[in-house]
Amino acid sequence: MATIVKLPSGNWRAQFRYHGKSVSKTFRLKSLAERWATEQHGRADRGETPTTRDSVKTDTVGQLIQTHLDDMAEVGKAAQRSKEHALLRLQDDRDVGKVRVAHFTRERVIEFGRRRAKEGAGPSTLSGDLGFIKTVFEHASAVYGHKVPTDDLRLARIALMRLGLVGSSVERDRRPTQDELNRLLAFFRFRPRTLIPMERIIKFAVATAMRQEEITRILFDDFNDEAATVLIRQRKHPRAKATNDQVIPLVADTGFDAVALIKEQREWASSQGAIFPYCSRSMGAAFRRACLELQIEDLHFHDLRHEGISRLFEADWDIPQVASVSGHKDWKMLQRYTHLRPSYIASRSKQRRTAGPGT
Repeated sequence: MATIVKLPSGNWRAQFRYHGKSVSKTFRLKSLAERWATEQHGRADRGETPTTRDSVKTDTVGQLIQTHLDDMAEVGKAAQRSKEHALLRLQDDRDVGKVRVAHFTRERVIEFGRRRAKEGAGPSTLSGDLGFIKTVFEHASAVYGHKVPTDDLRLARIALMRLGLVGSSVERDRRPTQDELNRLLAFFRFRPRTLIPMERIIKFAVATAMRQEEITRILFDDFNDEAATVLIRQRKHPRAKATNDQVIPLVADTGFDAVALIKEQREWASSQGAIFPYCSRSMGAAFRRACLELQIEDLHFHDLRHEGISRLFEADWDIPQVASVSGHKDWKMLQRYTHLRPSYIASRSKQRRTAGPGT
């Protein structure tokens, strides 16, 4: 049998007794001690002699990824949704996770990059993938002393950058025109059999400047009708990875009344649980299908967040007020989402000229 105890140093000692003999090993993390003990049980069941060798399997890149995820969770730094999703996808990838570490060469990384680009991954997405792999390799090297192909990964990244397949994200300035927005709303309005009320969701996305995932996470319990606010839990933030709950005001200055939309949604959904209890991916898929059928080019659901933020500025909101809705902490980040229409700027200039000097 095995026992695991925590030492005064903070490390964990696992001891396994077998046929009157015992073997023990000390680990930095409890999860590693448990993994080693489980392996010793397996060896004993197979009639093999227990051993103190490292029990962490690191034959493939996928196993390194799993070790990284387990270790970070053990120390209370579990990967957030976006990182975890990317790592799990890489773990299942035939050119990454299924490959033995010793065979993860520069050529294979370049092949992976070319394939991902053909599948539609942009330069910033691919850059993120390579960054996550680098993090996993650094973890394996620093914590366990494993030999990992960091040089091959670095050279492959340079090659993919030269090919234009890896790079920084390109700022989007796409906003739907009023005609495109009207057509999208009408498209969903006349499809009563649609299970997801996309017309209401599109209006709500513009009214609140929320992301898809945020829209699906807000609860009726988080809605304060009297104060006209809603609590967004675990809102994305570049510096607050663990939790970033935020109460935002619900307004009508974008042209859509967020409070009225929630009350209207209450007639569709149960007053318990999520206000919009739908899968964010399904919402995105429905939006893309509508754009395709309406021949609206290069418009993403996330562009509705740009639209909402820009409309607030066009309603003469100042930076702190807009940030209280969008969740941005500084003007530099908020600026990326602000795209004022030339017609608005021209009309403001005309108003100032008409008002005369000194106004």
